[in-house]
Amino acid sequence: MSTDPALLLMQWLSPAYPVGAFAYSHGLEYAVAEAQVGTGEALSDWLRGLLTHGGGQSDAVLLAAAYRAQGQADLTEIDQLARAFCPSAERLRETDLQGAAFCQTTAAIWSDLWDGDLPGLTYPVALGYAARQHDIPLELTLQMYLHAFVSNLIAAGQRLLSLGQLEAQRRLSALAPQISATAATAAAGTLDDLHGACFAADIASMRHETQYSRIFRS
Repeated sequence: MSTDPALLLMQWLSPAYPVGAFAYSHGLEYAVAEAQVGTGEALSDWLRGLLTHGGGQSDAVLLAAAYRAQGQADLTEIDQLARAFCPSAERLRETDLQGAAFCQTTAAIWSDLWDGDLPGLTYPVALGYAARQHDIPLELTLQMYLHAFVSNLIAAGQRLLSLGQLEAQRRLSALAPQISATAATAAAGTLDDLHGACFAADIASMRHETQYSRIFRS
């Protein structure tokens, strides 16, 4: 029996899948410490920026490119671009370590799809490549990846702010149209659409590296 694509993506993107996403805030911890993000509304604005001009948008473009990669050389080039595009050392570790963990677990469970180990790839590149091997629709993969990306940062916001569970879920629900729009744009685009203009988030991720007190790895 083949696994339903939606169920497979839910497994890969579940908090139970051992990639350690809960340990990263994507620079949000510094933004909260410096009062750049202090309310639920500000958190929504921060996340909307990431989806339109920041890490959410660029991850989606890279995932789509990896999904369409023509051979190992093409995939390697996309992965190198993903690493070069990281604006800080912590953001590079975030995508590198999550990607490596995803590759290790996925290759061990679905070993019939790869000749040997799944190569260590950055997180969105690894997910795009694995989704293609399982013939999972690209736009569904993008939507669920971005939903997991936003969900993880809202969960981080709950730990960093006075944000209750009900408000957190309302914020997530309100961002659904932007998640869908970002996924659709990435699905229709190419690597020429890769860009980043979310400077506050990028600077926050750089300054988080030397933050005195912190609970997240980025």
